[in-house]
Amino acid sequence: MNRTVTLEKLYVHPITQKYLTRSGMEHAITVAEKAYEIALQRNINPDLATKAGFLHDIGHYKWYQPNGQWDYESYRKKDIHPIKGAARAHKLLIRCGEDPVRAKEIALAILFHTDSFLPDGKLNLSPLQQVVAMADTIVEEPGGKHHYRKISFEAGLERIRLLDRKIENMLNINVG
Repeated sequence: MNRTVTLEKLYVHPITQKYLTRSGMEHAITVAEKAYEIALQRNINPDLATKAGFLHDIGHYKWYQPNGQWDYESYRKKDIHPIKGAARAHKLLIRCGEDPVRAKEIALAILFHTDSFLPDGKLNLSPLQQVVAMADTIVEEPGGKHHYRKISFEAGLERIRLLDRKIENMLNINVG
């Protein structure tokens, strides 16, 4: 299978660099890596899972207090980052050349990666949506520390390229 849009193509895009740094690029990469592992265990397309995992927080607004710490109270009351992120990711994916059906699947997984924007209730998530939600939850740290982890552009690019190679290898194995 030939992938038109790679993680590297998304990683270097100015939109990604602008918005994922708000919630932590290292966090985005780690969630993508975890989504890859879970997708393999559950026989879910790793390309879709890693893209959704990587872009899952692209809709974050800067909910920071004056002291620079994450403002969880404002976040819980006012945040709609999954909604904004799904729309932003969909537009980015289409702009980069992703198949529209695949872009929609990825966007929906981003939309449902958290229930923070919903009134109380349960959702019936698709397997891909479950993978992304699980990957994000697994890598969370107390006090939102996962959003503060830093990574250089070069180190992030190296991890993204490695993940792209793993996906390519896995997809080629499944085609053959």
